[in-house]
Amino acid sequence: MPRTRASASHLFVPRKATRAEQRAARTGFAEARRQARLAGAAPKHRAAELLDPELRPVYPSSGRPGPSSARGGKLRLPAHRMTTATVSGAYPFLAEGGLGAEGIFIGRDVHAEAAFCYDPFSLYSSGRIEGFTNPNAVLAGIIGMGKSALAKSIATRAIAHGYRVYVPCDPKGEWTAVSQALGGYSIALGPGLPGRLNPLDAPARPASVSEGDWSTEVRKRRLLLLAGLARTVLKRDLLPMEHTALDLALDLVVAEADAGGTVPLLGEIAHALSSPERLDRALGDQAGLMGLAAQDLAHALRRLVHGDLSGMFDAPSTVTFDPATPMLSIDLSHLGGSGDDTALVLAMTCASAWMESALADPDGGRRWVIYDEAWRVMRHVGLLERMQSQWKLSRGLGIANLMVIHRLSDLLSAGDAGSRGRVLAEGLLADCSTRIIYRQEPDQLAAAASLLGLTGVETQAVSALTKGRGLWKVAGRSFITQHILHPAERELFDTDARMSA
Repeated sequence: MPRTRASASHLFVPRKATRAEQRAARTGFAEARRQARLAGAAPKHRAAELLDPELRPVYPSSGRPGPSSARGGKLRLPAHRMTTATVSGAYPFLAEGGLGAEGIFIGRDVHAEAAFCYDPFSLYSSGRIEGFTNPNAVLAGIIGMGKSALAKSIATRAIAHGYRVYVPCDPKGEWTAVSQALGGYSIALGPGLPGRLNPLDAPARPASVSEGDWSTEVRKRRLLLLAGLARTVLKRDLLPMEHTALDLALDLVVAEADAGGTVPLLGEIAHALSSPERLDRALGDQAGLMGLAAQDLAHALRRLVHGDLSGMFDAPSTVTFDPATPMLSIDLSHLGGSGDDTALVLAMTCASAWMESALADPDGGRRWVIYDEAWRVMRHVGLLERMQSQWKLSRGLGIANLMVIHRLSDLLSAGDAGSRGRVLAEGLLADCSTRIIYRQEPDQLAAAASLLGLTGVETQAVSALTKGRGLWKVAGRSFITQHILHPAERELFDTDARMSA
């Protein structure tokens, strides 16, 4: 729109005009100049002049003039109090207060710019966090994001707080150096190695349990172990008569061992199952029926004695379990390298049964049990059942279980929807009050959000996490934490040593 231009010039005033006529001419000229300025002003200035006088500002933009302008004076307002819930709504950019300074130092809270500490035992006993019902935790993250370093760092720093650490399954042998550096020891199992574990060893009886009750408990644990081994090899559930055959064979072997002052062995169980006459005599009324029932069981257990696992679990234990050691790991890196996890699962089942001798002691103090590479055992119901039992009894035994997996969808690989394996795997996740999620691939975000109940903001944050940074969900409270490693820890926990020159 073209701008309007206007001008004003002096009018001709006769020489003999009176003073009043000259004054009127000057007034008219001044009014003409003002009208010309208004006509040539920008539209916004004209609009300001045309505003309703009630809507015009009282004072200019520079403020009220004069000594009463209150500039530089002291302005006092009455104090206003409100609750923290109201303040968080009025000021939404307040940071989370954290879990307190008690416990294991993890690193830095990214949003609060403060130290982040975590101790599941103190959180459970104090009751500060509503909904924190158990000390168990799950750690998930893709390869190379630092989840193994976090698990080892928690174990290392937990020992400084007086806790003991057990690693019942170390498929890659990464915990051996950590155990030895912390004053513990590692047991390497595999064909040709000197290590021997007898999974039928009876744990020490607690002082609070009677002799008869403890004998019943030991027998039940041995039967569960034998049934789990048989199911793993046979890849099916046991029939009722097969359970009976295991009962009879175990009672025969234990009675002979007690009479001779020795310990029962898996080889003796397999030999008893392959002797139908002994089983029939022990059964009594239904003689002649146990031969066929025990045939498959005898061949299944024979693999532990004469098969690819011979020399590991068919002899008395060459090492003793020291419950006072700060850290103990079972190195199974010599098994399962061919793609078949059956040998690894059998060895882990036997090693877990042997290690339970210390975990079952209620006076053993507070301990961490770390299941590294737990995704490898998610497809085996027998191991999931043992893990579920340990998860459920964690509070009574003083145990904090840590399960390390790659993806949250690994829990779904335990079986089809509604199967017992899937139910057990999802139950393990439900019994974890602490969920630590490192970076996930884009195609895994939907499964992670569904299993953990992540919000949209949390799901977006998980997809953009950098190395060493994870989302901690502790009983519904969320934190973005940067894990900080000491240089000595970085050197000890290095899992990429073979990738360097």
